[in-house]
Amino acid sequence: MTIDYATIEARRAQLRQQYALPHRPSSSARGLHHLALLSSDVERTIKFYQELLEFPLTEIIENRDFKGSSHFFFDIGNGNLLAFFDFPGLDLGPYQEVLGGLHHIAISVDPATWERLRGKLEMAGVPHQIESGASIYFKDPDGA
Repeated sequence: MTIDYATIEARRAQLRQQYALPHRPSSSARGLHHLALLSSDVERTIKFYQELLEFPLTEIIENRDFKGSSHFFFDIGNGNLLAFFDFPGLDLGPYQEVLGGLHHIAISVDPATWERLRGKLEMAGVPHQIESGASIYFKDPDGA
């Protein structure tokens, strides 16, 4: 299969011209309530997100859809939450980045916090990559 990149770019330009607004208007949404990921170890996940990244654990409850499973949430600012499920007894395997699946999560922090968290990642030995001096890419304990 041959990909016609010029046609793809022309279509992208057409969509941009037709739909992209010159300024960012107000949205009907208030924010992202939560995004849910999987955790293979609840305590390890809590330590990573609360102690290392400083996202407070706000709630931990039983998953109503799977007996024995926990559903827990971290505050990532502005009323937005990062949530997790664990599924005891199910071997879900490690996280895998796949087409159509979760690619990455980008969470904004102020510059002073960015520096502090970068230092904490280094001290904890978490492999990471810095891009353009403003983004830090790393994986959580489950590979997400």
